Amino acid sequence: MPENNQSEQNQVLTGAPSPEELEAAQAANEADALTAAQAELAVLQAKNSELADNFLRAKAEAENARRRADDEIAKARKFAVEGFAESLLPVADSLEAGLSIKDASAEQLREGTEATLKQLKSALERNKVVEINPATGDKFDPHQHQAISMVPAEQEANTVVSVLQKGYLIADRVLRPALVMVAAPK
Repeated sequence: MPENNQSEQNQVLTGAPSPEELEAAQAANEADALTAAQAELAVLQAKNSELADNFLRAKAEAENARRRADDEIAKARKFAVEGFAESLLPVADSLEAGLSIKDASAEQLREGTEATLKQLKSALERNKVVEINPATGDKFDPHQHQAISMVPAEQEANTVVSVLQKGYLIADRVLRPALVMVAAPK
């Protein structure tokens, strides 16, 4: 035991910690590290909980926005023709009024028909339905015209000779191509 006493005295004289002190210091450091890790874990768990809550709220908001957009699209489809139908009602009224006259003269019928046609064309224009009616001699456009036949003509080849049926565009999209006869190459 005197040797232990000697080494303890040497440690005290040199300022070196004893093994017990080293063990106690290491245990204290581990306790501090554990406490710090537990505090950091608590902060991270709180942050995780907050982020999970934010994610669920954002997901719910996105789902609600998608549902509202789907509802709006369904309503737009359902009522898309409402404005068009409203603009055609006066045309139907005019036709019914014309038919209700029992002893109308041919001139009265013609005037009524022309007025009704004017109303119809106006309703179509308001709804962006535009007539395709190429003039004689216009270049054949396969995007807007449908050639029914090629006929010999005195005009340049691949030009419109006559229109058999007018075509229509709706918002720059062909609803129905104009049916035309085209000049044949000479």
